[in-house]
Amino acid sequence: MSKPALYYATLSPPSRAVLLTAKAIGLDLELRPINLLKGEHLTPEFLKLNPQHTIPTLIDGEATIIDSHAICAYLVEKYGQKEQQLYPKELVQRANVDARLHLDSGHLFARLRFLYEPILYYGSTDCSIDKIAYIQKCWEILEGFLKDQPYLCGSDLTIADFCAVATVTSVNDTAPIDEFKFPKMHAWLKRLAELPYYQEVNGDGADELKSIFKAKLAENRGK
Repeated sequence: MSKPALYYATLSPPSRAVLLTAKAIGLDLELRPINLLKGEHLTPEFLKLNPQHTIPTLIDGEATIIDSHAICAYLVEKYGQKEQQLYPKELVQRANVDARLHLDSGHLFARLRFLYEPILYYGSTDCSIDKIAYIQKCWEILEGFLKDQPYLCGSDLTIADFCAVATVTSVNDTAPIDEFKFPKMHAWLKRLAELPYYQEVNGDGADELKSIFKAKLAENRGK
């Protein structure tokens, strides 16, 4: 039986969320890198595979799964029988995980993209205080969810934590997280960073993305 194949980029927070999930359940993926900055996700071959031209994209047998949140849930359901707490089957618990996944897709990642995409791809120089503050509003939401629990959905680590941390750590240089204002977030980030696979799978890629963003912003402003 062939391994599931993942089209991904280490610069991509959603890709790193899937890689964190795969590591957590001990799943070996066939990794197929895509260079976003060179537009490899816009080639006719990739568009045929995924008309939404997004990564990550998972190929598992004859199935094609797109969207990182859907992929994370799918992988735990199919391959993570011993790690079901990552995406619990109990209805209320699963609904809470789903809600945090929507928080990531609809707010956290959407606001990161609103800031990053024009600068990385279209020569923008707009890294305004308003855009940064718009991202930091999400820190208040996350702090609220973490007020009385170690993870976003309670006492157990879930795929919602993987998706959120991949986004947060990709923009926390530009939109700093005040340690005194958001102590629970800082503790949560530290907790996730202690996972044995965290730095390799998420930390390095997040640092690389932040460096590229800063360099591109400086380049655009110098034109």
